[in-house]
Amino acid sequence: MKKLWNSYIGASLIKKITVALILGILTGLIFGKDAAVLAPFGDLLLRLLKFIIIPLILFTLIVGVNQTNIGSLGRMGGKVFLYYLATSAFAILIGAAIASLFKPGQGMSLSGNESVEVPENPGVTSVLLNIVPDNIVVAFTEMNLLGIIFTAIVFGIAIAYLRSTKSYNEIANQLYNVIDALNEVTLTVMKGILQYVPIGIFAIIAEIVGSQGADTLLSLGNFIMVLYVALLVQLAIYIGLLAVTKNSPAAFFREARTPMLTAFVTQSSSGTLPVTLNAAKGLGLNRSLYGFSLPLGATINMDGAAIRIAVSAVFAANVIGEPLSFVSILQVVIVGTLASVGTAGVPGAGIIMIATVFSQVGLPMEAVALLTAVDVLVGMGATALNVTGDLVGTSIINKTEKKE
Repeated sequence: MKKLWNSYIGASLIKKITVALILGILTGLIFGKDAAVLAPFGDLLLRLLKFIIIPLILFTLIVGVNQTNIGSLGRMGGKVFLYYLATSAFAILIGAAIASLFKPGQGMSLSGNESVEVPENPGVTSVLLNIVPDNIVVAFTEMNLLGIIFTAIVFGIAIAYLRSTKSYNEIANQLYNVIDALNEVTLTVMKGILQYVPIGIFAIIAEIVGSQGADTLLSLGNFIMVLYVALLVQLAIYIGLLAVTKNSPAAFFREARTPMLTAFVTQSSSGTLPVTLNAAKGLGLNRSLYGFSLPLGATINMDGAAIRIAVSAVFAANVIGEPLSFVSILQVVIVGTLASVGTAGVPGAGIIMIATVFSQVGLPMEAVALLTAVDVLVGMGATALNVTGDLVGTSIINKTEKKE
C-alpha cells in the first residue's frame, strides 16, 4: 500500500489527471446516472480550490508589488486590460465567422414551450464599482476577486512605501517578511491540494458523463461541434501569438495543460486559479505580473465565453430562419465584449451574457433555454479556453516587460 501511495505521489500531475479523465469517462458510461454517488468527491475538490484562492491572491500580490515599482505595475496593468479587451472582441469575431461558415441550427425550430429564467445583468458600471469594496470583510466572504485584488495592491503599495521610509523601515520589513512566509505556507498547502486534484476530476467527469448521456450530444451535436471548432481556431491563434513573441509553445503547454484540463472538468476559471498560478510559477513568469493578471483574467477575460456568445447568436438566428447581417454581427461583438466584462463573477454568467446579446440583437429568448441543455458540455471547452487565454496573455506581456 505504501509503495502504491509513493508511486502516486511521485507521478507527474498531468499523468494523474489524464488517467483520472479516462477512468471518469469509462465510469460515467458504465454506471450512467448512478455515477452521481461520486459527486461529493468532486464537490470536495471545488471546495479545496476555493479554500486556497483568497490567501493565494492576497499574499502573492502583496509580495509581487513589493518586488517591483509602481510605474512598472501601472504599465503592466494597462497592457493586461487592453489585451483582455482585444482578445475578447477578436474571439467573438472568430466565433461568428466559424458559425456563419458551418450554420448550426439550420433546419431546427422552436417548439414554443422553452423557457428560461435569466438572472439580472449587473452591468459594467456595477462591476467596475465593485473593484473598490465598501467592506473588506464582505469582499473576502463573498469571494469578490476584483475587490480582493484591489485590497492586495493597495496594502502592498502601502507596505512598499513604508519600507522606503526611515521611520518605519524596520517594522515594515518585518511585516513584509511575515507576509512572504505566509505566502510560502500557502504555496505548501496548495501542493497538498494538487495531490487531490486527480481524484476530484475523476469524480466530476464520471458524474457529468453519466448524467448527460448520448441523447444530449445528439440533439445539439452540430452546435457543440461548431463551438469546439471555433475554440480550436482561437487556440491556434494563441499558439501563433506565442511563437511571434518568442515564447516556446511546447514549453507553454507543458505547464498550461494541467490548468487547462482542470478548468475543462471543473468549468470554473476562478476555481482553477490556484492551479493556473502554479503553472505561471512553473513558466518562470514575473510574480508581480501573474499575481495580478491571472486573478483579473479569471474574472473578466472570457475568450471561450465570447466565442460561445457568437456561436449561440448565429445558432439562434438560423433556428428562426433570419441569418445575422453584418451590422448585427458587429452589434454582437460590441455588446458581447461589454457583457463579458459586465457579468464578471456572477453565477450563471454564461446565460446572462447570451441573454444580454440576444435582447440587444432581437433574438428569441426561447433559444437560450434550448442551449441550456448542453450548458455543461459547452461550458467545459469555453472555460478551458478562458484559462488558456489568461496564461497566454500573461506570457506575452511578461516577454514585453523583459524588453522594458
